[in-house]
Amino acid sequence: MLTSEIIQHSLLLVTSFEKATGKQLIPLSANSTETAETLYAAPFVLVSHGTEADPVFNYANLTAQQLWELDWKNFIKMPSRLSAEKISQAERQAMLEEARKNGYISNYQGVRISSTGRRFIIKNAILWNIYDEQDIYCGQAATFAQWEFL
Repeated sequence: MLTSEIIQHSLLLVTSFEKATGKQLIPLSANSTETAETLYAAPFVLVSHGTEADPVFNYANLTAQQLWELDWKNFIKMPSRLSAEKISQAERQAMLEEARKNGYISNYQGVRISSTGRRFIIKNAILWNIYDEQDIYCGQAATFAQWEFL
């Protein structure tokens, strides 16, 4: 499951989070595969999307997959806007723009919807911009550990 591309992206998520927020998402291991495995199995949600005009998820850890009731294959081809109900998409877009301008936002909450229609509210989410080693914008990521089904 963990390809070299996923391992590299996992490291980018961890380092860009620290660069944006000044906090650690998880401690970096000397072994990059171990870091990627820890992130994938973490008890918090971690998702990211790319820079497409209609951004598509390019990462979802196991907790995110379980919450949205999607496997990896289906999650990473889904436009990220579909993670929110249509009524919540404008609010979600405003939050993405705010993070894009400011580098990150914290304490976000909003309603999301799983692939089977289960609604839940995410709480205390952090959203940040992903930049690579050359400081090129690569998309955005979000993490949260609190949610409640509605």
